[in-house]
Amino acid sequence: MKNLDCLTPTENAEARERRLEAMRLQEVEGNPLSADQVAMFEMFEREAWTHERRLAYVRAKYHALAAE
Repeated sequence: MKNLDCLTPTENAEARERRLEAMRLQEVEGNPLSADQVAMFEMFEREAWTHERRLAYVRAKYHALAAE
């Protein structure tokens, strides 16, 4: 049975590969991710968060920063 709050190991590995590819593209464009951004994505992968949970976290973080 799949835990609805976590990605499967296969889904998590696929998400990691997409992130690494996106990071390479960002570097080519001269806009690499910061150490904090990389750490955030690594935390998502370590915890195997779902894509929905990841998006909610990023949105909440953005809204908190925008409110400052």
